[in-house]
Amino acid sequence: MMSLNKVLFIRFSSIGDIVLTSPVVRCFSKAYPNCEIHFLTKKSFSGIVKANPFVHQVYTWEDVVDKISILKKEGYDAVIDLHKNVRSSLVKRELKAKSFTFDKLNYKKWLYVNFKKDVMPDVHIVDRYFSGLKKLGLEYDGLGLDYYYGNSIENTTPVVDGEYTVLVLGAAHYTKQIPDEKVNELLHSAKRKVVLLGGKAEADKGKQIAENNQDVKNLAGKLSLDESARVIEMAHSVISSDTGMMHIAAAFKKKMAVLWGNTTPKLGMYPFGYEGYQNFEVDDLKCRPCSKIGKKKCPKKHFKCMLGQDVNGIWDYLA
Repeated sequence: MMSLNKVLFIRFSSIGDIVLTSPVVRCFSKAYPNCEIHFLTKKSFSGIVKANPFVHQVYTWEDVVDKISILKKEGYDAVIDLHKNVRSSLVKRELKAKSFTFDKLNYKKWLYVNFKKDVMPDVHIVDRYFSGLKKLGLEYDGLGLDYYYGNSIENTTPVVDGEYTVLVLGAAHYTKQIPDEKVNELLHSAKRKVVLLGGKAEADKGKQIAENNQDVKNLAGKLSLDESARVIEMAHSVISSDTGMMHIAAAFKKKMAVLWGNTTPKLGMYPFGYEGYQNFEVDDLKCRPCSKIGKKKCPKKHFKCMLGQDVNGIWDYLA
């Protein structure tokens, strides 16, 4: 093992990606129990990291972008870059400490997305993180993902009576979202009460859907991230697309149906660390994946990757 007294982890965004760093932080802390762990992220995601008991100090990009000297004063022995972009490279260059990162597989992703060449290895991004940190002697402990609550939320999270399934409405990009037509199909075939979750952008949509469907509770746009996570933790099951909430549900090892739109599990971002989920994809679509992230609209204008999802199969799995 290396002699390390203080290290800086870097992951700027987003919700799901930061949750995916949690096994690395946990296993690092186990391997180096006397090492102080700092974390650099964006301000809007800092709460997720501050709640992590293995992290001693959180810095935000907005606070240090013009004041890298703040980080220089910490005297880090190493930087662990789990973002690997221009900004993280800038930080590493300025700090001049040992650095460790991972293989983003960008060229293989480019071939896969643009030419549909099946060259992606069957390796989750978390496993790629650990592969990139072999020199640190880290070993995955098999405990999956972590999600930690920032404060006591038992008295603020709405109580949902009875057994329910969470349906996640939102996603960062349109081609990752479950479209309204498919949401209504899912609700009409529901086997139990459904709770709608989403951000403020989905508030009006959730309200309208709930008004037009029985046994549906709309919490979209009404909860904090921690409160939404608590609703997921207490659920019977979850229906989600490729979103941050999917990874939070995986942290709680919830039974989950994951609906894949323009992205695919082969990109290495599927639920990690347990087997209690099932991927749902529309087979034989030559246009998938059309992006490694997402798009504002379907390039083919048919959106068959979502509109063709098997509603009965989803509910049969979640029974």
